[in-house]
Amino acid sequence: MKSPCVKVCLIDEPTRQCLGCGRTLREIGGWGQMNDAERDAIMETLPQRMEHLSQVPN
Repeated sequence: MKSPCVKVCLIDEPTRQCLGCGRTLREIGGWGQMNDAERDAIMETLPQRMEHLSQVPN
């Protein structure tokens, strides 16, 4: 199963997204139950999410 996980699991509290992969906690928790199309759709959004997360002040 494809996964964007990079083993850097740190949640940004304001956005509730993982700073390692960009997924939300709900997406991370449900990843194994999603079908390939659902996972692919999320993975397509991750580069933009990660760009946004890199601009969020800490």
